[in-house]
Amino acid sequence: MRSFDEELEHWSGVEAEPQLPRREDRLSRMRDLTPEEIVRELDKYVVGQEKAKKSVAIALRNRWRRLQVPEGLREEIMPNNIILIGPTGVGKTEIARRLARLANAPFIKVEASKYTEVGYVGRDVESIIRDLTDIAVNMVRNERMEEVRPVAETIATRRLLSILHPPPRRRRRRAVPEEGGRDERRERWFRSLAKLREKLLAGELNDRYVELEVPVETQPVMQVVTPMGVEELGINFDEMLESVFPRRTKRRRMTVQEAHRYLVQEESQKLVDMDEVVREAIQRVEQSGIVFLDEIDKLISTDGGVGPDVSREGVQRDLLPIVEGCSVMTKYGMVRTDHILFIAAGAFHNAKPSDLIPELQGRFPIRVELQPLTADDFVRILTEPENALIKQYKALLATEGIEVHFTDGAIREIAKTASEVNERAEDIGARRLHTVMTTLLEDLLFKAPNLRKKRVVIDRRKVQKVFKEIVEDEDLSRYIL
Repeated sequence: MRSFDEELEHWSGVEAEPQLPRREDRLSRMRDLTPEEIVRELDKYVVGQEKAKKSVAIALRNRWRRLQVPEGLREEIMPNNIILIGPTGVGKTEIARRLARLANAPFIKVEASKYTEVGYVGRDVESIIRDLTDIAVNMVRNERMEEVRPVAETIATRRLLSILHPPPRRRRRRAVPEEGGRDERRERWFRSLAKLREKLLAGELNDRYVELEVPVETQPVMQVVTPMGVEELGINFDEMLESVFPRRTKRRRMTVQEAHRYLVQEESQKLVDMDEVVREAIQRVEQSGIVFLDEIDKLISTDGGVGPDVSREGVQRDLLPIVEGCSVMTKYGMVRTDHILFIAAGAFHNAKPSDLIPELQGRFPIRVELQPLTADDFVRILTEPENALIKQYKALLATEGIEVHFTDGAIREIAKTASEVNERAEDIGARRLHTVMTTLLEDLLFKAPNLRKKRVVIDRRKVQKVFKEIVEDEDLSRYIL
């Protein structure tokens, strides 16, 4: 006679002990990313700036090369940190963000100007590494939960079936078994369970209600007030409080569809080993983490260190140990920053990279100047990238059933308008295209739900008509574009 678990597996089609999938080697993907392939991937989203793409591609490939070097020499190979120099809107942030996605590496973008020197009110620079570690832990945990999701769905289905159709109580063992050695009552329950499972998988029970035990969300009873904030202390107070005050539960009524989604999430969390997640996350931060320091030129004092600029050079000195390599205490443990890749960026309108303190300059040996964008670049930005603005607006209006067609002349006129406004006003690069496109399509976006004409053609004359008055009036263009 089969055991209860074997019978359940036979009738419900749900494994009693499903097997977890095997994990693939993460470095195998990095091995396939040659510098030329990295540049080709970046070309899909960033127009031009070949020198910058080449530099970051080499830097990313060097991360993989270093991991193949014998261990004794591996620790001596330091990352070649980069300073990207160029006006806003030319692709500095986008290059760094796409690079991190290609490498599946922990990535954080921070504005250097929001950090203050130790002793002043504000965030200290070590919080950059704490935030990066949090991002890495969430990244690895989500990956693990996605890996175990099929197993979690199997277990969640089994739990949900037992709630919808509870198993019969076992009778006391009889001296004489029934004919054929079977319990007909139990077999009827298994047959009903099999039919219920078919309905569950077909979605026929989605609107039915069930009750689940869910944890009660409670506010922490203890608050820690510090000048830096709780997250700066590197202590996980949630875990401390859970060990002192066990989490309470309550019964919650929800639909079968919601219950299945909740149980899958709960089972996924149970299947994920958080200790292993934290170990891998810290390793990723230390070996492949990328920090993008934007507006680093704002840390350069322009008036001799008098007034509100007094802490700027102090922030540079606080950044130096992080970039140089030190240990930072996080709530997950110590994290070393020796091999984190730092990519700094700034417009450097009123200052030069050589105005940074010499020690920090030496930690950014590679400097790349990005070129301002021309009207021809704007034409390519509007059409070539996979996330091009023209494609975005076409997709948005397609949701209203409207097909929009831009002629080549219209695209060139949009690019020309954006370029002219950048020359007259502040040069904000490709971001100017957003204001131009929004102004051009404002009426269409407003009237789209009630528009009878489902095909709209935007040509050069229409673009000129919309922008004629705005572009000619310099004061008006400053306010609108």
